[in-house]
Amino acid sequence: MHVPDGFFNVPVSVGAGVFAAAGVAVCLRGAKRELDDRTAPMAGLVAAFIFAAQMLNFPVAAGTSGHLLGGALAAILVGPYTAVLCVAVVLLVQGFFFADGGLTALGVNITLMAIVTAVVGWAVFRLITRGRPRGRATLVAASFVAALVSVPSAALVFTGLFWLGGTAPIEPGSVAAAMVGVHLLIGLGEGFITALTVSSVLAVRPDLVYGARGMTRALTLRTADGDVQVGQQGGPAAPEAPSAGIGLRPVLVGGALVAVLLAGVVSFYASSAPDGLEKVAADKGLSAQEKPHAVEDGPLAGYSVKGVENQRLSGGLAGVAGVALTVVAGGGVFYVIRRRRRGTDGMTTASAQ
Repeated sequence: MHVPDGFFNVPVSVGAGVFAAAGVAVCLRGAKRELDDRTAPMAGLVAAFIFAAQMLNFPVAAGTSGHLLGGALAAILVGPYTAVLCVAVVLLVQGFFFADGGLTALGVNITLMAIVTAVVGWAVFRLITRGRPRGRATLVAASFVAALVSVPSAALVFTGLFWLGGTAPIEPGSVAAAMVGVHLLIGLGEGFITALTVSSVLAVRPDLVYGARGMTRALTLRTADGDVQVGQQGGPAAPEAPSAGIGLRPVLVGGALVAVLLAGVVSFYASSAPDGLEKVAADKGLSAQEKPHAVEDGPLAGYSVKGVENQRLSGGLAGVAGVALTVVAGGGVFYVIRRRRRGTDGMTTASAQ
């Protein structure tokens, strides 16, 4: 759902930019409460994974594909405020280095793909899990539904923005029907990827899933030495819940290797069909309004390395470079936020003494 330049008029583009900037500012403050010694390094990894997963377009209908948006997944793994920052970092890297998503439409893309998906996904997840025994099955099912709902929600907001300031004379009702219809199908894929990812992290380190904190039922981790419970039965899970000998570093290294594998190798086999927005834009005549991207001649534009003739190698190198750029950019942002939180906590402790 990367909106290119030219789909929206100047007032809507500027307005969305202001809204996105305000939303990111709020999330920079809110993320201080979410980023601790576990979620801070996880956040950089989540951003890199979302970048890699977005390169994997999957077929959803005849001639149409979809890809992960990632807002709901990030919200469940590292918290809703941090999730917005994760996806925003991905969109910035994609827009400025890979010519994916217009630069004048950056505010629209952050609004749709970061803010809407994270807020809606987290709200649905909390609605399902609140007041219920939060075992692994409940968390995974809630993750699927949250991700599924978040995608057509973003499509609806796109339609609302198009009604306010779309550049093509197309009936908004027609756009809404087409966008919501295809993005419901894409949402199924989003739900599956989100549920699979959350389930995988729960299986190895349940305490790393932000949405699993405060469980009313303990999660059980099966190990070679026997079952280990993570979290207290009938009470909130402690932040220092045992990890059954699985350290944070192996999880981060393993996750980074998965991201590199997806972006550098698996992405070559992704569907080449247009994604949901591209298909709707082509069918409705909106694609005629698309403007050339400001960095379309960049060294990584189009997810390929300029000068590398081999298509597989070119795409793979671009994917790995994107993962690295996202880790550096996201890791830097989350490191600074975490440092500021430590400074604030230290001042609070000193003043209390």
